[in-house]
Formats: sequence, C-alpha cells, structure tokens
Amino acid sequence: ATVSEPAQKCCTENIQPFLTSILEELMGPVSSGFTEVRSLFDREVNEIIQDFQKTSDMMKLKENVDELMKLPFDSVKMEPCYVQVNLLQELLQDLKSRFKVYHIDFVIQRTQNFMQELMENAVYTFEQLFSPSLQADSAKVATTIEKVKLRVLK
Repeated sequence: ATVSEPAQKCCTENIQPFLTSILEELMGPVSSGFTEVRSLFDREVNEIIQDFQKTSDMMKLKENVDELMKLPFDSVKMEPCYVQVNLLQELLQDLKSRFKVYHIDFVIQRTQNFMQELMENAVYTFEQLFSPSLQADSAKVATTIEKVKLRVLK
C-alpha cells in the first residue's frame, strides 16, 4: 500500500508518455528483420521453382525441398535477417540510460530466435502443403510450388 501510489505516479509520469514512441522506434529494426525473413523464404522457393522449370527432375526437386527445410539453421543465409535486428543495440543503448533497461543482448537474441522460429514454421508449412504434390504430374508442379509459397507467405 505504501509503495503502490508512488510507483503508479512514477509510471504514469515518467514511463507511460514515452511507450508509444519507444515501441515505434524499436519496431523499425524488428519489422525489417521479419521482412527479410519473408524475402529470404520467397527467394529460396523461387530458386526451387526456377531449378525445377529448367530440369523437370523430381528427385532434384525433392533434394531442393529437403535443403529448404534446413534454411532456418543455415546461419549464413539467415545472417541478413539477424543483422537487421542488430540495429536494436544502438536504439536500446539510449533506453538503457533513460529507463535503466538491461539485458539488451537478451532482447536481440530473443528477437532473432523468433525470426528463426518463423522461418522454421514457414518451411515446415511449405513442406506439409507441398509434399503430397511430389507424386503429381510434373507439368503442374511449378504452379503448385508457387501456390503453396503464396499460401505460406500469406
């Protein structure tokens, strides 16, 4: 009871007025990182489509889809996504001094973990939706891949 009123007043006067602008500032790098995840998935699936259109090789297609499943764990390919979020380091330094925000690395790491999880979900969903089509007519496969990709990106 003794602490509640001063704590409420402190939050109302010193923190609440800044929350909207802080969230907007932080969401820039986060949004860029997640946009990069989406773009990476799109590029990788487009490469699978192009490769299949050149070769029409169903075995090679299956290998490419299997490789796609490893994408979330490919640190080299995922790096451009993670770099976007590293910009939080600078933004959070200002918050650290103003609001005593600690564990900046933890915030960045958790955001990058969520990005990896999003990619895992995307490739898993793609594989689940597309795998029945591996037995389909090869003339329709490229169209099916594109439809599945768009469904996942949605």
